[in-house]
Amino acid sequence: MQKYRLSNGITIIFEKNQSKSVAVEVMFRLGSNFETKNLAGAAHFLEHMLFEGTKKRNSSREIANEIEKYGGEFNAYTTGDRTAFFIKIINKKFDVALDILSDMVANPLFDKKILEKEKKVVLKEINMVNDDPRSYQWILFHKTLFDRHPAKNPTYGSVETVKKFSREHVMDYYMSHYLPNNMIISIAGNVKNVKGKINRHFGQLKPGRTIKRPECHEPAQSKIKKFTEKRKTFNSYMMLGYKVVPRLHKDSYVFDVISAVLGRGQSGWMFDEIRNKRGLAYQVGVNNEHESDYGIFAVYTNLDKKNIEKAKSIILQQFRRLESISEKDLEEAKTYIEGNYALQMEDNFHRADSFAVWETIKDARLAGEYLKNVKKVSVSDIKRISRRYLNDKYTLVVIEQE
Repeated sequence: MQKYRLSNGITIIFEKNQSKSVAVEVMFRLGSNFETKNLAGAAHFLEHMLFEGTKKRNSSREIANEIEKYGGEFNAYTTGDRTAFFIKIINKKFDVALDILSDMVANPLFDKKILEKEKKVVLKEINMVNDDPRSYQWILFHKTLFDRHPAKNPTYGSVETVKKFSREHVMDYYMSHYLPNNMIISIAGNVKNVKGKINRHFGQLKPGRTIKRPECHEPAQSKIKKFTEKRKTFNSYMMLGYKVVPRLHKDSYVFDVISAVLGRGQSGWMFDEIRNKRGLAYQVGVNNEHESDYGIFAVYTNLDKKNIEKAKSIILQQFRRLESISEKDLEEAKTYIEGNYALQMEDNFHRADSFAVWETIKDARLAGEYLKNVKKVSVSDIKRISRRYLNDKYTLVVIEQE
């Protein structure tokens, strides 16, 4: 991997390989966790707007067609800590990808009519998430789990804030936050002269004063937190979990291994106990995420409301079972992580995205240390973490069928 910095502050990460494709990702070090109350949802809205036309390319279709006519793919995403735009395309069209992404970043139109149209699209997206219990349970869980951290707020903001967005609001927010010195360009593929080409396409962007998110001191959970919402559904949906460590904490790798023990595919303990052995649910999974200043570990499942207490008891039993984990279980979890990681990283987009994410947390080079840190996890680490964090002070959220 090579890492550069342009004079305007853009960080470039490049890994050359022998594939026939190249993935280019432009990532900004900000997301919904940086927003004020009145601008909640601005980063997600801007994710939509940057694909809606530039001074050079007047419409979203024009942008899409220029990528797709070469068989390329494009997309974007927003989280609490980052906003990313990417193109994956055959490597001989690398310059096309750079030209489109730089045009989107440097020359967004923010046309008033398109902005009003896109507000309707985002409002439909919000309603779609809220209508779907499998999606909405995550919104409720974050809201219930966190007391102070902005991760408690949904990335999409709210219906009320999105409706109030004006062209001036959106442009001001973009011009003050989406700066080259807040930007990472991550590239994986078989291309040449990366630094020179990026400088030609992005070097004219002017740096500015970056906005830092205030530090947040999220209190430790001292008691059980429960929230239940009743709905007219055929199933109930539950999540049980905890606030845990951020990514740079050494114990985050222990949670990765625990997640593999409990939640991998159909052989993980949770799936085996809840679905395979008892037939209580169709979907069973583990959510394990670690960001720059927070972490989440949770189990989720869908089932009949009469089985909620039974499922809760099984989940807590599996946490206790970790205290007697065997070396065989530990090694299988590690080999699962190693194999799954290798399969994911065969895709250039996943490689570029992984490097950019690590760079937002601290340094892209840490991606190369990931498996080494996983392999260091011991049986005693699993036992220690399960006793310390996976305790009786959990957060439980249920969308219960009426």
